[in-house]
Amino acid sequence: MSLYNHVDASVEAPSGPPEQVSQRALDLLHHFEGFRHDAYLDAVGIWTIGYGNTRWPDGRPVRKGDHVTKEQGEQLFRTILRTFERGVLNAVRVPLTQSQFDALVCFAYNVGLGALQTSTLLRKLNAGEYREAADQFLRWDKAGGKVLAGLTRRREAERELFLS
Repeated sequence: MSLYNHVDASVEAPSGPPEQVSQRALDLLHHFEGFRHDAYLDAVGIWTIGYGNTRWPDGRPVRKGDHVTKEQGEQLFRTILRTFERGVLNAVRVPLTQSQFDALVCFAYNVGLGALQTSTLLRKLNAGEYREAADQFLRWDKAGGKVLAGLTRRREAERELFLS
């Protein structure tokens, strides 16, 4: 019997698809992104600030010399995060659990919505191939053509979250 066909009267059905990430996703993002007050070049040479942000809410790119306080960085993170939540909602055509949504937003936050939208991960997910989609996270472990241990750990954590 499919999990989707079984109804347990003691469990309240969700009111609809998740629209915001959970604290679990926020913790994962904060862990892997870390926080920096001053702009820095990331692993592929892109100016980044705060919790891995490469752009300001108005679309301007982060530049050398830019600085944020912890409070400003948190506000920037929350503002930019909404873009990724909406982007995932617009891209996915199948039902998602909160954990699946969280993992996809974390993934998109790191690789970009364009990469998610053209990915095999999304194609498999939208075809209803959830397990195969989960395995696709692990393929995104490179930056500048090189496998990075931090990206390997991040993709494993996102895949685990997706499957939980």
